[in-house]
Amino acid sequence: MKRPLILIPFLTTFLLLLPTLSLAGQFKVTRVYDGDTIKAEGHDITIKVRLVGIDSPETSKKSRQQGQPYSDRAKKHLAGFILNKVVDIKGYGLDRYNRILGVIYLNGNNINLEMVKQGLAEVYQGKSPRGFDHAPYLDAEREARAAK
Repeated sequence: MKRPLILIPFLTTFLLLLPTLSLAGQFKVTRVYDGDTIKAEGHDITIKVRLVGIDSPETSKKSRQQGQPYSDRAKKHLAGFILNKVVDIKGYGLDRYNRILGVIYLNGNNINLEMVKQGLAEVYQGKSPRGFDHAPYLDAEREARAAK
């Protein structure tokens, strides 16, 4: 039996008390909203994760409206990497929408970083959470831009 209403406040409180890097654990990715936001399930809960450190083009929230350029490509690429797969998520707290800020790892590969390397996301320009090192992302973005 799933207990999301009981476990979500616990997980939220736990992540808020640990503002530095924490291992959220293994989850199965069940939905890709866009190139930087996913839904995952595991440990009897469902979580929404914002891929920390990156910003991809936004998809449209309305069915008949077009999203930003390359938004569909970024979403499809991310889905191709991780949809319906079990991933490791390292959390860095919550964003203002109560999504977990996380780095997604599949077989040891940093998927957030891969999105930047592929040119489908850029480095997030806002404030980084404590403990998050964005230097590899800046390097990957420079390399992706140079490769066009």
